[in-house]
Amino acid sequence: MPNVAVVGTQWGDEGKGKIVDLLTEYADLIVRFQGGNNAGHTLLVQNEKYILHLVPSGILYPEKLCLIGNGVVVDPQVLKNEISGLRERGIEVTPSRLRVSARAHMIMPYHKALDIAREEARGRVKIGTTGRGIGPCYEDKVGRRGIRLIDFIDRQGFMKRYLANLSEKEKYLRYVLGSDLPLEAEGERETLIELSRELAPYVSNVSVEIQKAVDSGRSVLFEGAQGTQLDIDHGTYPYVTSSNPVAGSACSGAGVGPRILDCVLGVVKAYTTRVGAGVFPTELQDETGTYLQEKGAEFGSTTGRKRRCGWQDMVVLREAARLNSLSGLAITKLDVLSGLDTIRICTGYENDEGLQEAMPPSLEELEKCRPIYEDLPGWSQPIGEARSFSELPMNAQDYLHRIEALSGVPIYLISVGPSREQTITERNPFDSDSTT
Repeated sequence: MPNVAVVGTQWGDEGKGKIVDLLTEYADLIVRFQGGNNAGHTLLVQNEKYILHLVPSGILYPEKLCLIGNGVVVDPQVLKNEISGLRERGIEVTPSRLRVSARAHMIMPYHKALDIAREEARGRVKIGTTGRGIGPCYEDKVGRRGIRLIDFIDRQGFMKRYLANLSEKEKYLRYVLGSDLPLEAEGERETLIELSRELAPYVSNVSVEIQKAVDSGRSVLFEGAQGTQLDIDHGTYPYVTSSNPVAGSACSGAGVGPRILDCVLGVVKAYTTRVGAGVFPTELQDETGTYLQEKGAEFGSTTGRKRRCGWQDMVVLREAARLNSLSGLAITKLDVLSGLDTIRICTGYENDEGLQEAMPPSLEELEKCRPIYEDLPGWSQPIGEARSFSELPMNAQDYLHRIEALSGVPIYLISVGPSREQTITERNPFDSDSTT
């Protein structure tokens, strides 16, 4: 059976949660492979809204197994709260349905304190971090002083590591950042010990579980977080996340070989959004930008921050197609564009040196780039009831065809509203003829 990776093609917030939830029907295992609770996947199922930060979006299907891979950094308190919140809403979340890699690194209270203190110290040149401790946790992982889940549930070994790290962080916080923020709250250590007991039953060798499933003919859906332009290596550095949201990270972040991926589906919003600081070539700071922000309800599900809105950027999308070897696209929020007289697509950039068809690695050079636009006629009809491509207005069809032509990637799915049912399926990525 095919194995599919779902990744974001822009700056995150593309609607990956809905697409993963939709495709979970065809998969047996759903695996998160990178990021942390800085991600927020919003699902609307039978008029019930769910926002997930760590638990894979497939958890709403009772018979599916959800796994959190070693590439994810896990805040134990957030994970516990998310499990409890789902249970309160009647969703079964037990170790038979949710498992976490023993090699996943844990976000400690001092990571969050450092994250906030650093952002404050940057003053007017903030990165735009969510303050969840994601970056500092990945730093400790790379610096070989991190605490993995397997270490976290080892009570004596954990406390030894924790205290050694705490001493180091205190010096850095006080003498380098000049901050007096507390690194831990009163009773924090006892809370962490209790969390380690509660999470111990969920510990698993996720890599082995995935391989056994594949060997027995079961399908795996790999769920990415954030977006390609937030990739630590390939995004608009330094305004990026601390992990690799690209498809190749599904292998390292879940513990599988590259030949396991049969299809990579790129989720792309019908326009472009970005949260926080950083270059945004097609950003709209006018009435159209406000229209998209309000009609699209563009507020971050994790931070609540207003998202910056702009036109579709094909330079960004072509970059994602190359970096992820995209098999197909899932277009989301197409319905938000209804009511616009003209819809613009950025087909390339230009600067003093001429046409730029790829994104410059230098932010200074990217800031000098001016988008080249192609104008297409919009449509006035609402499209939330459309369930086939032919039911879309002709101008909407033309817009989608143009995205396919300019990106070189076929469209598989089209979302015309927030609910699971408001989706047009042109091609199912789990069909054998849709794989790469």
